[in-house]
Amino acid sequence: MRRAKINQLAPILRPRERLFRYGPEVLSNEELIAILLGSGTRESSVLELAHRISAEFLGNTLKNISPEKIKSIAGIGPAKASQLAAGIELGKRIALDKKTQLHLTPHDIFDSLTTIRKSRKEHFVVFFLDARNQEIKKETISIGTVDTSLVHPREVFEPAVRYTASSIILVHNHPSGDLTPSDADLQTTKRLVTAGDILGITIQD
Repeated sequence: MRRAKINQLAPILRPRERLFRYGPEVLSNEELIAILLGSGTRESSVLELAHRISAEFLGNTLKNISPEKIKSIAGIGPAKASQLAAGIELGKRIALDKKTQLHLTPHDIFDSLTTIRKSRKEHFVVFFLDARNQEIKKETISIGTVDTSLVHPREVFEPAVRYTASSIILVHNHPSGDLTPSDADLQTTKRLVTAGDILGITIQD
């Protein structure tokens, strides 16, 4: 089936416009390929070229495709092959970097809490970690008063279960300047540790 040229589509259906409106994650592989290619040829629209590439290299084979293989597809010359190959390689490097990043360190945590260190209200923040101690997500669970931050175990562990976290790190600031744990702090920590033991989610700090 012959695909329409980009300029024949309503603006809201064009890959580039859809990317800006909805974000790249909602685009199909064909649409992402079309954006990387940039334009079509006299004989084929960019969407047709993207469809050929997607149909030829299904699934994970696309990430291992060579520029020469891309260039073997009708309508793809050296320029378009290099554009697509560069985009694929960049994606592979970013994915590899995420997999090999260092474990979350105390310094990382300290740096990420810059915005709450001087707050006049107590913030209770949780870092959700995977089995390799890499951060999945960070969430502010509650914001209290100058000296109180009320938090219930369900508020901490509901997102932990949702993110399939293996462990969590609990952090809160001390607007009063007194870093000594209060009785309420100790009781809250005890309740959270007990809940974590039941769910099999370790509290690291």
